[in-house]
Amino acid sequence: MTTDQSPLKIEGRWSVWKITLLLYPLAWGAAAVNIFFIGLMIQAINMTAISPVASIIAGAFIGIPFSYAFSRHIRKLMDQASE
Repeated sequence: MTTDQSPLKIEGRWSVWKITLLLYPLAWGAAAVNIFFIGLMIQAINMTAISPVASIIAGAFIGIPFSYAFSRHIRKLMDQASE
């Protein structure tokens, strides 16, 4: 089997938006966890904690720009690797 017939070869180029959609659940979860931990830390300065539900909702919104920025970085690395 030659390298042109490899079953692992992906035809075409992945777009940034396709990578973003793939990474969004990870970014959402990471943002939600970080927001929740920040909410626990602000209790030290006598503020109320952030609820887990509020953290998940905020993570859904904050995860979008984080996943897009990371996808652009990944796309750039993929382009450099293919050169």
